[in-house]
Amino acid sequence: MTAQAVVLQAPRQLALRQLPLTPPGPGDCVVDVLYSGISTGTERLLWTGTMPPFPGMGYPLVPGYESVGRVVQAAAEGDRAEGELVFVPGARCYGEVNGLFGGAASRVVVAADRLLPIPDALGEQGVLMALAATAYHAACGENADGSSKVAPDLVIGHGVLGRLLARIAVAVDAPAPVVWETNPRRCEGAAGYTVLDPAADERRDYRAIYDVSGDGSLLDSLIGRLAPGGEIVLAGFYEAPLSFNFPPAFMRELRLRVAAEFREPDLVAVRGLVESGRLSLDGLITHRSAVADAAEAYETAFNDPACLKMILDWSGLHG
Repeated sequence: MTAQAVVLQAPRQLALRQLPLTPPGPGDCVVDVLYSGISTGTERLLWTGTMPPFPGMGYPLVPGYESVGRVVQAAAEGDRAEGELVFVPGARCYGEVNGLFGGAASRVVVAADRLLPIPDALGEQGVLMALAATAYHAACGENADGSSKVAPDLVIGHGVLGRLLARIAVAVDAPAPVVWETNPRRCEGAAGYTVLDPAADERRDYRAIYDVSGDGSLLDSLIGRLAPGGEIVLAGFYEAPLSFNFPPAFMRELRLRVAAEFREPDLVAVRGLVESGRLSLDGLITHRSAVADAAEAYETAFNDPACLKMILDWSGLHG
């Protein structure tokens, strides 16, 4: 069994290759991928070669952790059924080619318990489940020590993750946050919250600032906008070591939290919000590309500010 896959041979060297797949075990499903998203965070770092050391890192690799597909072979030991539409958070089934994160392929072999069934009506929007779950994990529920997370009242960046953070805050009945965005082309599309250029915002009493920009140089300016005892949550992915001036942080007695990777309960919670109509995923997928044009699609995803989310369409490969 083989699959066509996006392979980063080395930084900035992308190819489509036919790869042999690891045979499924009793707990594995075979899934035909219909759509996969391109992440402008982690995948951009893989593309540029600036990804910090990470488990499974090494070229060549198959990227992608935002895939939607249909189960074509159900696991002998598992709850998934043939024909189900599922969200696939990546796969490692390519032999000597690394799967980091392994979802950008026409077919994958993946453990049944990693798959999340989603409604057929969700379709291509299912690729957004990963970012929505990332936002939910960052902002909702409990911290590792059991304390409650504080929902954002300021979000830095109005890309897909920033929009989802703001939408989820509204969906769970938290106060609507402010979102900072400096690119005029990305200021539209607010749904129940306010988008501002930071130069137009005079507030300096935010309780919880969520940074999804991935720009560590903003830390000092964000600290200056915090209320005493406020929290900064790093919800992006940062390629360089982070630093900040200590005295302003000391004077505010700030808290700094790093938001970890989403988990299965976050995916389930987001699916519930979507199914109930409280969370909309509309307007976030702005660009679509045929798999044959994958190289151009990655360039557009990373370099065109009008592109919020690019997806690759694999559906035509399955007849």
